[in-house]
Amino acid sequence: MSPKKKSRKIEVERAEEAEDRESPAEEASEGTLSPSPELEEALREAAEAVEQTERRDEAEGLAEGEAAPEDPALELKKTQDQLLRLQADFENFRRRALRERTEAHQYGHQNLVKDLLSTVDNLDRAIDHAQKSEDGDLDGLLQGVELVRRDLLAALARNGVTPIEAVGEAFDPALHEAVAQAPDASVAPNTVTEELQKGYLLRDRLLRPSRVIVSRAPDEEEKGAENTQEGEATD
Repeated sequence: MSPKKKSRKIEVERAEEAEDRESPAEEASEGTLSPSPELEEALREAAEAVEQTERRDEAEGLAEGEAAPEDPALELKKTQDQLLRLQADFENFRRRALRERTEAHQYGHQNLVKDLLSTVDNLDRAIDHAQKSEDGDLDGLLQGVELVRRDLLAALARNGVTPIEAVGEAFDPALHEAVAQAPDASVAPNTVTEELQKGYLLRDRLLRPSRVIVSRAPDEEEKGAENTQEGEATD
């Protein structure tokens, strides 16, 4: 029995004892106490108060988390439904990710290709003009090729592709690929003196390094030969 219920019971018992002390004297003929309407009313009110208190305590217990137990079969069905919904959501996400990855692989370079179409058009015009020229207009062909080159570089630049500056720069293994070293006293050692193939960057990512020739300090024999050549050139 909870402390609240025990306290209510003690109060009822004390009320009954008080009424007994205040009741009339025993009847001489039967030897029992005569019931009093006031006593009966007090007992009834006390019983109702105890019952209301018990119902209130039960309601408070449920409100504090003493929830009535649910049917295990119903709980299992709810869990299965949640798992099925979760599985369906994951399957939809997987299919959407696969579709987006496939589209990016197939059409991710669409903008670059579209920019290159105008370059192809200019190249076709240059070739057509050179073929129709009766006297072999090489200057016109050269101008057409230069125009195509400018258009091509502009298309690459619009898509984040930029050439790497190499000649005259210090050798950078992250951007340059040295294919040879040449003695050169006119520049500091490890300076790029010649570019054999231009390199390109895609924004901050290396597409292709520049293939270059790098300078080195000449030795004594090479210095002597260089001085001899300079003297012969002066004479």
